[in-house]
Amino acid sequence: MSKIEIEKATPEKLDALGVSSWATWECEPSKFDWEYSQNERAYVKSGQVIVHTAGGDVEVREGDIVLFPKGLKCHWDIKETIRKVYRFE
Repeated sequence: MSKIEIEKATPEKLDALGVSSWATWECEPSKFDWEYSQNERAYVKSGQVIVHTAGGDVEVREGDIVLFPKGLKCHWDIKETIRKVYRFE
């Protein structure tokens, strides 16, 4: 089973990934189940979420670049309104 990968964003990394052209998503505090049908790479502009997976809990917050792998089944617990940009790979 693949795991969520997180790295801290730098201006150089954001430029290299081309995040300025990615789609935007925002959600207020809530809880829901989710399954990824494709790899999704996201940059979190603000907020905080705890992603509960079979392999453990992962905290995602402002300044993180995250890779959610295809096939991941998880439960999102959004603690602070999350604003992210993302693309499917």
